[in-house]
Amino acid sequence: MDQQRRGEEKRAREKRAPSIADFLIQFRWIVVIPVILPLSFLFYQLVRWLPAIWTLLHGLPSEESHRAAVERVRRRVKQRDPQRDGLVCTARRPWLGVALRNAEHKRGARYEVDLGELRNVVWIDRRRLLIKCEPMVTMSQLSAATLPFGVAPEVLPELDDLTIGGVINGYGIEGSSHIYGLFAETCSAFELVLADGRVVRATADNEFSDLYKAVPWSHGSIGLLVGVEIRLIPVKEFMKVTYSPVVGSLAKIAEVYEDLFCPRDLDQDNPEKVPDFVEGIVYSGSTAVITTGRYATREEAARKGNVINDFGWWWKPWFHIHAQSALERGTFVEYVPVRSYYHRHTRSLYWEGGLIVPMGNHPLFRLLLGWLMPPKVSLLKLTQTDGIRKYYIQRHACQDMLVPNHKLAACLEFCHENFETYPLWLCPHRLFKTEMGTMLDCEPGFSSNKQPGDTDYAQMWTDVGIWGVPGPVLRCEVWDGVQATKNMEKWLRDSRSYQCLYAEVEQSEGEFWQMFDPSLYNAVRNKYGAESAFMSVYYKISNCKKGSKHGKKD
Repeated sequence: MDQQRRGEEKRAREKRAPSIADFLIQFRWIVVIPVILPLSFLFYQLVRWLPAIWTLLHGLPSEESHRAAVERVRRRVKQRDPQRDGLVCTARRPWLGVALRNAEHKRGARYEVDLGELRNVVWIDRRRLLIKCEPMVTMSQLSAATLPFGVAPEVLPELDDLTIGGVINGYGIEGSSHIYGLFAETCSAFELVLADGRVVRATADNEFSDLYKAVPWSHGSIGLLVGVEIRLIPVKEFMKVTYSPVVGSLAKIAEVYEDLFCPRDLDQDNPEKVPDFVEGIVYSGSTAVITTGRYATREEAARKGNVINDFGWWWKPWFHIHAQSALERGTFVEYVPVRSYYHRHTRSLYWEGGLIVPMGNHPLFRLLLGWLMPPKVSLLKLTQTDGIRKYYIQRHACQDMLVPNHKLAACLEFCHENFETYPLWLCPHRLFKTEMGTMLDCEPGFSSNKQPGDTDYAQMWTDVGIWGVPGPVLRCEVWDGVQATKNMEKWLRDSRSYQCLYAEVEQSEGEFWQMFDPSLYNAVRNKYGAESAFMSVYYKISNCKKGSKHGKKD
């Protein structure tokens, strides 16, 4: 769409009158700064020290202590009476989750199983490059446990609060996903408690391989995840980060982004041609900064002339603001301690922190109170009213679109027309070919018509993250968030692409199973008795409660 047409559409939109909800959202920081931030800090400290407290009380975590905790879960599941008790769900309170949608499925009759004990790193095997964790382990714990040994997970989602169970049952991605895939694909084994109380270990090549393939994106609707074995890779102490500005059309932004990690000669597995990390931040319809990272040694970072920038400190500018400076400075390179790079978006919650604490990136605020950031999402959810939640659904965008790389330019144009929300986040990921009826799979026939980034065994996709206040809302124009989400879902279905399920889902059950393939999911739920014990994924994540409960196509 050209600039003239965009301008005409903007002028054609009807103006809306400000509301009380606008006022409450705009000045929410008055409560957040003196109340939510200190409570968040205390909460983070509690979570940080819980493993140490657990160790003092129970000794070092071990396979034996893990088995004892799993046995308590197994007994609880086994005690359920299918005729009397409700469907199984975890006892975790809905507000404790990072996902912005409410866990409506926990409001009715349910049979709660407490997984709260399962929050430990069980063991690290440096020889086999594996780590075993329980599902409540966070990304912050994971990086803290591995980096001292010079290893890290192949994919480590940025936000500290995300749990291993959440990013496997749901969705987990990071700037290294263009090499290793989504987080769940970096796991070598899932340990599950099934509906009948059995404890099984599912891998890609054992008798439970169907479970192994079906668990990702299932949102706990197949069994209770109680243990995970995750592959590790050797890493260096620093990340050499290159910031590359792009000025031009959205199509040009998509082209430059792709060229930085997808060789035109299709030599995608050549580490000399493909960086270790890739991320794009689109700041407007005509500007973006693409960052690429390569692991570097401490000695390389310390060489004369190299710039070291540890932006993990609380007084430093937020990462997305720092990266934006490349639009004025031009391309630049710096070396960042690897853990600070891994968690670069935590303090500002990407750019959503600026909506909650508008002065949060001011130098004086960062210096005096930056150590309290970020506000804990769960506390924000706990303290918001239904009115504020509805306001966010109607006038705030929070969605992720997963699209094949060759459709990225069209996706960016659609995002501008439908949301006009900036910044946008771009994160590439390999989608590995399964041909097993998994909920997600590559486009049919992609390997016979490879695009840059594709190989025989995987297709290159990109996550387009849409988080923030849409342009029409900023201009006090009428904008319907529910309709925009429905428009997005239709675009994704028509483009054979996917919606991330942590956000608001407005499509009907029939439309949902047009987007996702239910074949393996339904077969596994039936085979292992999950249909009568666990609510289907659609019912757990959707606002539209219609049709069959068990994930069948309409």
